[in-house]
Amino acid sequence: MSSQHEIVTPSPLLDAQGRLTQVGWARAPLLDCNLEQVAFYPRPLRLLQRARVKRWDYYGVTTPDRYFSVTLADLGYAGQAFVYTVDFATGRYHEETLTILPGGGIFLPRNSTDGESRYDNGKVSLSFQVTPTARQIAVTWPDFGGKPLSAEISFAVARGHESTVVVIPIRGNRFYYNRKINCLPAQGWLQIGDERTEIAPATCLGNLDWGRGVWEYRSFWVWASASGFLADGRTLGLNLGFGFGDTAAATENTLILNGRVHKLAQVDFRYNAQNFVQPWRMVAPDGRLDLTFTPFVERVAATNLLLIASTVHQLLGRYAGYVVADDGERIAVDGIVGFAEEHHARW
Repeated sequence: MSSQHEIVTPSPLLDAQGRLTQVGWARAPLLDCNLEQVAFYPRPLRLLQRARVKRWDYYGVTTPDRYFSVTLADLGYAGQAFVYTVDFATGRYHEETLTILPGGGIFLPRNSTDGESRYDNGKVSLSFQVTPTARQIAVTWPDFGGKPLSAEISFAVARGHESTVVVIPIRGNRFYYNRKINCLPAQGWLQIGDERTEIAPATCLGNLDWGRGVWEYRSFWVWASASGFLADGRTLGLNLGFGFGDTAAATENTLILNGRVHKLAQVDFRYNAQNFVQPWRMVAPDGRLDLTFTPFVERVAATNLLLIASTVHQLLGRYAGYVVADDGERIAVDGIVGFAEEHHARW
């Protein structure tokens, strides 16, 4: 578990037989996501493969007062668009989800480095655009709990800002290709009814979860993330997780300090799956991380579309403890807001 193989050479994600060309982790998305090469069913059933390929773009922004998130997902059997907000002071959250039939107008680009993700049904509209220096989202949702919601937010991407990229094999010629970016300075606004939230880079940070892959029909994972400011003004991101696939080559566990990834090996999670709002504990056996996560709100999202079903318990809360950088610097973490989630899926 401690080898943590770093991918440093560009290549296609899959070879002509649908096998991963490389596995491990990277600081940038070096692999071309050639999903047209997937080959996990016997040849007579290959036409059915498209329904098993999953793709999503998830953006979030943490402000001093709230967390706002928007997602476009193509799950093969169906698509989804959803937005939610969480108010830190009151613990209130609201979420709206739209289920979209296959071929219903969700467009997601081949790679995470350019292009536009979009959906527009004439009422609900979501657009995620990628430029060389920024990632821009625009959202219109006419009925968000009885009020119109709109947002325009730009996430600055500084030259050299590193990502957590993983390529994880899953048995049966399946795989997970994922890029996460933490601590992106955010600029823009969010409006819900008459309430407007101004978003400024001095206090607001964004995050991206870009995922592509093919999972086993029944899957499980735990993911924890945060993007925040340290007392000395530096930014600290957390990306921790476990669950599916063969992580012998690399885990997805990282610290992101001022835009640079510091790779972690194993991280053990301790939490009460019968009572998720109790404090969680994340500990690295090698001593590089020891965090307590104290939730202040639980978001439960359940979907049941017969072939597809999922249950997510996502907790928003605060992290406290310490992490250790690659150079041995021990960094105190005191109250950074983030989330942790457990996800069971049948998809």
